[in-house]
Amino acid sequence: MRLTKHHGLGNDFLVVLEAENPRLRRIDGRLARRVCDRATGVGADGLIHGAASDDDTDVRMHLYNADGSRAEISGNGLRCLAQALVFSRGQAEGSCTIATDAGTRGAEVIRAAGRHSSTVTVEMGVAGDGPDVPLDVERRAPGAFATVDLGNPHLVLVVDDVDDIDLAQAGPAFEAPFGGINVEFIAPVDRRALRMRVWERGVGITQACGSGACAAAHAAHEWGLVGTDVTVHMPGGDAKVELGDMVRLTGPAVHVATLEYFGG
Repeated sequence: MRLTKHHGLGNDFLVVLEAENPRLRRIDGRLARRVCDRATGVGADGLIHGAASDDDTDVRMHLYNADGSRAEISGNGLRCLAQALVFSRGQAEGSCTIATDAGTRGAEVIRAAGRHSSTVTVEMGVAGDGPDVPLDVERRAPGAFATVDLGNPHLVLVVDDVDDIDLAQAGPAFEAPFGGINVEFIAPVDRRALRMRVWERGVGITQACGSGACAAAHAAHEWGLVGTDVTVHMPGGDAKVELGDMVRLTGPAVHVATLEYFGG
């Protein structure tokens, strides 16, 4: 199986394009767990299967978390898949449309510094209200909180300093009552910027979360903390979020490796 490895701000993905694997075997959660294992596999936060599309989009995204569970969408994953698709055409730049479990998303890939780096803008859909907040989560929330739906669920919590959060303890504690949700801890910097750390459903602590950055910017805007153009500072680096009828996310994608996977 031919794979490419990419990362967006340290949030890394293995991408399998069906067009480059004509005799591809079944891609499922069991394979994702094996190939994403950092000790015995290749290692990644998730596995993306770029399947043939049955509509007018360029590719269909099937996204598996490192634990084998399915995810509806990922902002960093979208950027990595878009880069992989454009590079597979022998191009350094280009646009594409991607069918996801959360709907169709457009992407624009622009050459950045270095032949393996790109700046990618992706459509993230419409931000809406997320699931109801359980009472015990309300009681433990350190400040303002809200759930946001971007095709996948998010819990955004305001804290004084994101570095003071024990993410390994607080992340799963806030996620568990929902039965699965991405948890973002944010602290406003000014009207144009936020700091954020994230606990991702199905993965754990990651260096960045694209959909989480969009959810955080949306919630902070609703609270009057930021405007509509927001830079989100994460441990892996910065992403830019443009709020509106269509939320747009801009950030880097880096092609790390092209490799063959034999199982094992």
